[in-house]
Amino acid sequence: MVKVVVTGAAGRMGGQILRMLSGAEGMAAAGAVERPGYPGPSDAGEAAGMGRTGVPLGTDLAAILGKVKPDVVIDFTAFEASAASAETCASLSVPIVIGSTGFTPEARARVRAAAARVPVVLSPNMSVGVNVMFALVGQAARVLGDAYDVEIVELHHGKKKDAPSGTAVRLAEVAAESLGRDPQKDLVFARHGMVGERTAREIGVMTLRGGDVVGEHTVFFAGQGERLELTHRATSRDQFARGALRAARWVVGRAPGLYDMQDVLGLKGKP
Repeated sequence: MVKVVVTGAAGRMGGQILRMLSGAEGMAAAGAVERPGYPGPSDAGEAAGMGRTGVPLGTDLAAILGKVKPDVVIDFTAFEASAASAETCASLSVPIVIGSTGFTPEARARVRAAAARVPVVLSPNMSVGVNVMFALVGQAARVLGDAYDVEIVELHHGKKKDAPSGTAVRLAEVAAESLGRDPQKDLVFARHGMVGERTAREIGVMTLRGGDVVGEHTVFFAGQGERLELTHRATSRDQFARGALRAARWVVGRAPGLYDMQDVLGLKGKP
């Protein structure tokens, strides 16, 4: 039985993961964590809207880890909190799966440092379908080459705080890496006014926000006389939770290191 601690238990993703754990074969919620000062119940099931489950919920990750001795932590919170969770897990030798987005270079460096001590799965999107899309985008970019312009459009609900989405940025990075371009120089996140002709090397990443859209991403490969579009549409958060549970099963027992869902799904190095 894989024992899991879930952070952000009262949030949309934390609650969904807890609900999915209740029916997951070979896995169980051992504990949960919320932000300091959280005024809600001390039972994780009640926080997730499931009713009382007897799974303890606290506001101190280290204390919960010491109490329940889990096999892995799943963290969908915010990048600052996730970096702190990774450091806590590293200090107590507990693997962690992180699905938060919007990481600054500093926060990512903290996670990378933690990964030198414990296995960490860090992915901007835990969906299996999206991670297959990453592989397809890389393959398409390599085959189509510089003759096709690459543009990415993402649409999410109006309450999403970061822009562009971590998934859109990763899609752009995959395309850039496959085309031999520099993500730091060649990604374009806004166009307004008299910006001039599109350069041959740029990859555009455009953001849309509105309604209750869970998440949509389209990568356009625009050539002369034809256009290839790769689209992923999420209609619920279930697939993110399923992917997180799959990553949690996979990471237990791994060597320390920084992994992603491409590792989990065995897609690394595929043509």
